[in-house]
Formats: sequence, structure tokens, C-alpha cells
Amino acid sequence: MTESMTLRARVSAPLKTVRHALTDAAELRVWLAEFAEVDLPERFEFWGRHTPEGDAPHQRVLHADDGTLRFAWLLDGVDTTVEISLAEEGPDSTIVSLAQSHYSIEEQMTGSSIRGVLQTFWCLSLANLVDHLEGRTLSVKADFTSAVMRDEVLIDALRDQVYDSLIDSEKVTAWFGFPIGIEPWVGGRYSMGGFESGHAAKVIDLEPGSRVSVDWGDGPGITTWELADSDGKTRLTIVQSGFDEQNPPYAGWLGNVSGFAELRRYHELPDWRPIWLDPAA
Repeated sequence: MTESMTLRARVSAPLKTVRHALTDAAELRVWLAEFAEVDLPERFEFWGRHTPEGDAPHQRVLHADDGTLRFAWLLDGVDTTVEISLAEEGPDSTIVSLAQSHYSIEEQMTGSSIRGVLQTFWCLSLANLVDHLEGRTLSVKADFTSAVMRDEVLIDALRDQVYDSLIDSEKVTAWFGFPIGIEPWVGGRYSMGGFESGHAAKVIDLEPGSRVSVDWGDGPGITTWELADSDGKTRLTIVQSGFDEQNPPYAGWLGNVSGFAELRRYHELPDWRPIWLDPAA
């Protein structure tokens, strides 16, 4: 049975504006891909270094109307299917739903296929779509031609506040949108899915207020967060290291970067609420 995944996100913009951002080539080049060409209903293509297997466009339109775009996307020799649909929540609010076929959690964890990046690729892409349409700074896009994984973001909050939101289980779970259990000491567990999930990385370095390093083991390597003051704000740097450069952990990296988008919103929006909605709702 083919596995699949679904994402739902809220955008504070009218449906017509969101559809334009999804179907205009110039807009796609801002939030999604290095290159894009669109001529619906015949053509919807994106490619380049920010796209998995982006050496050339590999998309083929299957259906397009005012509320839905469905296309085939050839990845690792398999014709996957992507469906993006829009629903008006209000005059200035739109729900974006995205369904992706041929996604496998096993491929994500092992890096055995480029299809393993699909969930976090779309999480980052939709986060950038939201920030683009809401007039906020976009997160860095992945570079699938590079094994360098380093990013910096500036957060309008004090360093101790940002640090606390990186190391407190309840706060991390809130902005990341997924249960995360953290024991905030060297040797402590860092568990995606919570401590009951049965699998945990290890905190290997911790300097309160300044730095946290987590070792995910063979494959993903080590994630390090570093914090520094910057004119009343916090400069947060994330670096992924210690991985096999012949098989970079793009899926995990994209997940971290997409999380940064919500972390910024968590600190900077006084009426913050997650952009992510229950896919089953």
C-alpha cells in the first residue's frame, strides 16, 4: 500500500491571493523554487537547487481549477502525486491543504530515497508561502546541491527567552507542533515524539542561554543551536555536522528550518497561533 501524507496550513490572505501565489511563476520563484514556469492547465513546473532532483522539471499537470491543483512529480523513478487545495476560511484567511503520495517515514529516517524529504520539504515550502503572503522574512531554502547545512535567523526577543523556548519541552512542543521531550542537561534525552516514543537522541553539549548540541546518531549527525545578542534581538544559528556528506540528512535539516519559521512567529506575534492545522479535521 502506498503511503502518503497530508498537511494543512492557515494563511492570513484572501483565497484569490493565495491561488495567485501558487500558480504564478514569479511568485513560485520567491517562496518555492529557484526556477518555475506556469501555463495552466497545461504546464506547472519548478526546479533548481532548492528542489529535490531539481536538475530539470519533473512535474506534469493532472488537474487545475480555481480551488485545486494536482500534478504528478517524478522522484527517484516513481510518479508521485501532489494535490494542493484551497478553502476560504474568511475574507482574509485561507486554508491550504496539501496531499503527497509515495511518502515513507522509513525513507525519511534512513535517507534511502529522495522521497524521504517530501514531508519536511513541503512543511518548509508552506511556511515560506505563509510568511511571503503575510509580509514576513522567509526562511532559507534547502540547497540539494550542497552538503553545507548552516542557517542564521534574527528573532525579535531576548536571548534567554529564545533559549528557554529551545530547551523547555512544553514550549518546544507548542511551536514545533509535534511532541518533543527534552532533558536539559548534558547526557539528557532529546526525544522526537516524546519520551514515550522509545527513541531519543542525546544532549552532548549545553551552555545555558548560549548553546545546545544534540547527537542524533549515525546518519543525521549533530545539531547545534547557538544564540547571541544582537541589538536587543537574538541571532540564532543552527548547524548540522558529523553526517555522511554523500547522503546529507536533508529531511531532518528541512524540518529544523521549517521549525525556525514557527519559532520566529511564536516570539514575534503577540496573538500567535500555529499555522498548522490538524490534517484529519
